[in-house]
Amino acid sequence: MLLLLLTTIIAIILYRRYFPVFGVHCINLKDLVLGKIKIIDLRDYNESDKNPINGALNMPIAYLKRNFKEIPKRELHLIVSSPLEKNIGIRFLRKKGFCVVGYSIVNHHQLLVRENSLKIETNG
Repeated sequence: MLLLLLTTIIAIILYRRYFPVFGVHCINLKDLVLGKIKIIDLRDYNESDKNPINGALNMPIAYLKRNFKEIPKRELHLIVSSPLEKNIGIRFLRKKGFCVVGYSIVNHHQLLVRENSLKIETNG
């Protein structure tokens, strides 16, 4: 019985963190209508300072639990740096009654790698 309970608890934790959230699509930032949607940047301050998003409310995932009341009650688009941040952020905000309509994964390291590879290809 104890083994079944422990297995269930571990399965729930893994589901909440790693299983994708359905109904929320990856949207390119260029395709957003900023008047209707509020952009929330859940990336860490170090990452969001290196690649800032104009008009976004910067609230790292670690501060979301205590500062979610600062988020306006509008449709939300999340800026995250990993699928883990996306899953945790969407599930938390939905639980608090927010409507999350999309997300974008922005990883500063991957952007630098892509830019460097493009420069190498174009110089050669």
